[in-house]
Amino acid sequence: MRLLLCDDHAVVRAGLRALLASAPGIEVAGEAGSGEEAVALAEKLRPALVLMDLQLGAGIDGVEATRRLTSLPDGPRVLVLTTYDTDADITRAIEAGATGYLLKAERPEELFPAIRAAAEGRTALSAPVAGRVMARLRSPLPDLTPRERDILAQLSRGLGNREIARALFISEGTVKTHLGRIYQKLGVDTRAGAVAVAQERRLLG
Repeated sequence: MRLLLCDDHAVVRAGLRALLASAPGIEVAGEAGSGEEAVALAEKLRPALVLMDLQLGAGIDGVEATRRLTSLPDGPRVLVLTTYDTDADITRAIEAGATGYLLKAERPEELFPAIRAAAEGRTALSAPVAGRVMARLRSPLPDLTPRERDILAQLSRGLGNREIARALFISEGTVKTHLGRIYQKLGVDTRAGAVAVAQERRLLG
């Protein structure tokens, strides 16, 4: 199985390459230090799987790189390998098409089977990540007010605070206040995270 590594830290890539050298049937076909490079190499090398970090410094992040990779004709599977485990990060990665989501704290004996499973299209989640996903699925839908839902809908269209204020005939300060409450209710701290959770929980109608 041909594998592509994507991480903006050369030391991490070197460590993963050395680790994977001991895994039978796994060949590291290439390394990428950015999301853009990962997409370009994937088109050239045709790996079965890309092991993807989320934070990649300048340029597109791991979520956008995942989205582009999985949209390629006969594109590779993507297995996220990161230190970030917030609900918003997990949701965004899965929404972008990631087959699995692992944390860098995983032991090698857990990493190898996860890589093989993801390459075959089977979901591979770290135990903590799986627990967060199940907890979110079991939790009741957040109780958003009609105004908060209006703002969330505008947010999903990519509008900024000023544009939302104009669309809803309210002040920017009011928009910021509502956004703070929306973030708290959804358990996120970014606009992208709020939209991702809203899509996941089908809060946008």
